[in-house]
Amino acid sequence: MMKIDIKEADKKLGLAVPFQFLAKAEDIGATHDDYSFEGDIEVKGELVATGRGYRVSGQISCTKSFVCDRCLEQASQQQNHDFDEEYQKRGSGYSEDNQDVNYFDGDQVDVSPMIRDVLLSDQPLNNICNADCRGLCLKCGANLNHGDCGCDRTVIDPRLAALQQLLIKK
Repeated sequence: MMKIDIKEADKKLGLAVPFQFLAKAEDIGATHDDYSFEGDIEVKGELVATGRGYRVSGQISCTKSFVCDRCLEQASQQQNHDFDEEYQKRGSGYSEDNQDVNYFDGDQVDVSPMIRDVLLSDQPLNNICNADCRGLCLKCGANLNHGDCGCDRTVIDPRLAALQQLLIKK
């Protein structure tokens, strides 16, 4: 659990109180079928008491491990994700209808759900090892990142296929 004690921030209204956590992806529920996070997830940030609530901001650093969707090779990628969230204590006299604010009970803010949500929602739809990945040959299945396979991968527009047949007959 990643819990931040608010007592020190309450004493230093408006000043940043730093925090740092290390966690495993499994411990905070940041797991997915298509990828995993290797090693520790490092969270560094600061908590500021604003008088009305608390602002939690910082950065998440992790290493994502996945199979590339283009070339099917195992890959890993260092990632950094920024976060900035507002928290309010339940029963503090303010309306709890604001959906832009996270609510908590007690003297500790649990940021684990927010960290999990940031990690999972910031992932791209496709897992690509690098921007220059050439993928697999559509004919023989060779990984084109390791070199050209020599297959004729010319794709003819089906609307012009009849014209291609004229060229072959000559």
